[in-house]
Amino acid sequence: MGTIEVDAEVYAALKARSGGENVTENDVLRELLRLPKRENSYAASAKSIAPQDWFVRGVRFPAGTEFRARYRGNIYLATVENGALVLNGERFSTPSSAAVSITTMTTNGWMFWKCRLPGQESWKSINVFRNQR
Repeated sequence: MGTIEVDAEVYAALKARSGGENVTENDVLRELLRLPKRENSYAASAKSIAPQDWFVRGVRFPAGTEFRARYRGNIYLATVENGALVLNGERFSTPSSAAVSITTMTTNGWMFWKCRLPGQESWKSINVFRNQR
């Protein structure tokens, strides 16, 4: 997959048009360029997603995935349960909303959280999974 550079104004326009959690910048560009919609493997996996899994911005996190963040010397833990990220008993639909509940300010959750998938030992930035789309 290639990378393109855009200025801040173009980036802001792309983000504004993408709007929802399941519309990517790539989707916006395909529409603007009048290219046919393409169902990628992530979209296909969303159709077969288990109800307990969490599907956000084209990335599937299986139920039981552990999330960890370090903020101001504290470690915060969350888990994927019943189609959401659960932190301290509260359900979140996006990584950013969970991050904001900790920081109380605008925070990019994709950069904030690391996760450990079920059955794995290592923690990875969740942004890695988003960039694999």
